[in-house]
Amino acid sequence: MTTSVIVAGARTPVGKLMGSLKDFSGSDLGAVAIKGALEKAGVEASQVDYVIMGQVLTAGAGQMPARQSAVGAGIPWDVPSLTINKMCLSGIDAIALADQLIRAGEFEVVVAGGQESMSQAPHLLPKSREGYKYGNVTALDHLAYDGLHDVFTDQPMGALTEQRNDQDKFTRAEQDEFAAQSHQK
Repeated sequence: MTTSVIVAGARTPVGKLMGSLKDFSGSDLGAVAIKGALEKAGVEASQVDYVIMGQVLTAGAGQMPARQSAVGAGIPWDVPSLTINKMCLSGIDAIALADQLIRAGEFEVVVAGGQESMSQAPHLLPKSREGYKYGNVTALDHLAYDGLHDVFTDQPMGALTEQRNDQDKFTRAEQDEFAAQSHQK
């Protein structure tokens, strides 16, 4: 069986909600990271066999955000791509799938990662296709509803995190230390 190796990595640009990156789509940010990783690895865009990108907030992003990122990074149009939505695990699942595809001998060079633009998450009008005859309309925030709200417990993810921290006895200081170490990797 073939083995796989991560030859380079690059982070998408990180900013604040509605900050300096608000006009960049998740695909725009993904293209920057892909291009940077390819340059670090010394791999030509034409050598890429497959692209897998995780993205949770895809409403309004257009078809195939992973393909948009790939093409934006100079990867040829005919290279297949896949967008994964598995919430916070989307990017790591993209990397795990890339490993599986390489080890199975399907592809040799696979670009994998995650991308997101919370600032560009739209507001949604459920049932608007049916039309509204009278009265107020309630909009859903795509960021909150599809990105940060647990559908099974009807709670925000932050509240669930606090509950779990109490259950597992994680302090805020321990969380902050873990997060700081994670960003250094």
